[in-house]
Amino acid sequence: MRLILASASPRRLDLLARIGVVPDAVVPADVDESVPHGELPRDHALRLARAKAEAVATQEPDALVLAADTVVAVGRRILPKVEDEATLRACMALLSGRRHRVLTGVALAAPGQPLRTRLVETMIAMKRLSPEDIDFYAAHGEWRGKAGGYALQGYGEVYVRHIAGSYSNVVGLPLAETRLLLKAAGYPIG
Repeated sequence: MRLILASASPRRLDLLARIGVVPDAVVPADVDESVPHGELPRDHALRLARAKAEAVATQEPDALVLAADTVVAVGRRILPKVEDEATLRACMALLSGRRHRVLTGVALAAPGQPLRTRLVETMIAMKRLSPEDIDFYAAHGEWRGKAGGYALQGYGEVYVRHIAGSYSNVVGLPLAETRLLLKAAGYPIG
């Protein structure tokens, strides 16, 4: 059976390769990712993962469609995908010295089967960041397009004091749960 990854994230492709999975195609889903007023982080991550899987499954009805959405949350507040330095600095100031959650909703659409979903949550404690820390991080540019503005797999790792949960979840795709979803749908995986 063909597997379609409904994501433009190169990190998700790299993560899938770690478990021996190479999608037959990558078809990014075109869905509105705005946060409706009052939507909680858990609900947001799962809703977007479902919407992405369903959108691509309508185009590829005979394939497995894997989709995911990663959210960084401080309390009930969902941080944006950062595209400019001012937003990065605001996010880093908010994360400084605090705990936050990284939630990834994963959805798998399979022909003739109900949509399967999982939600994975990882807790991260960030060290207190000085203005120099934020300047250093801003200069590297790896934060562009990242939820909450940092990449745990890059320079952002030096600011993390503690992580409780799935590392791959923070990078963008929880591998243990994704592997189980694929196996349950009959995808050949070791």
